[in-house]
Amino acid sequence: QSLSVLIHAKETNPNLITKTSLMLGLGETNEQIRDTMSQLRTRANVDCLTLGQYMQPTRRHLKVKEYIRPEIFQQLQEYGESIGFLYVASGPLVRSSYRAGEYFIKNIVKNKQLKKESAISSL
Repeated sequence: QSLSVLIHAKETNPNLITKTSLMLGLGETNEQIRDTMSQLRTRANVDCLTLGQYMQPTRRHLKVKEYIRPEIFQQLQEYGESIGFLYVASGPLVRSSYRAGEYFIKNIVKNKQLKKESAISSL
């Protein structure tokens, strides 16, 4: 259902910057995470993604099944960047709005710099 909302948002306004989050540690596999990330890019054209560790807020909530290692978060961030997300924040303490503005602006500046360098080197 969330994917269809994100798809609808981009269809309604293709210039809209969209962002979503995944909380990990509830038993999902690495393949499921990567497949979800891929669908977010290819089907919904989501621009920004945060990946964080699910933490059980109270005993009434779902229990944590796995604590994700930091290197896995790093690999997922690299994968997200490689498939075209404008920015990916990924780590155990990352939450949905985690430094969103900072990451987004840094990536815009980085991409502009890379385009400049590419244009200069092609002269």
